[in-house]
Amino acid sequence: MSSEGGGRYYWCVRHSRVETDADACPATDRMGPYASAAEAEGALSRVQERNVAWDAEDARWEGETD
Repeated sequence: MSSEGGGRYYWCVRHSRVETDADACPATDRMGPYASAAEAEGALSRVQERNVAWDAEDARWEGETD
């Protein structure tokens, strides 16, 4: 994992690690930028949380739940 120290941070979905501008994989393999390594590290959790919320909203919109 890259160290804190300024700059932008990315979550590399190919290598499952935090990367910085200095060592980032191509844009097709990363999420971000994030302000901190901790934010980048939590990227997949936030994606999952948002997907669950959006799926629930879609179900409500389509009348599948109360």
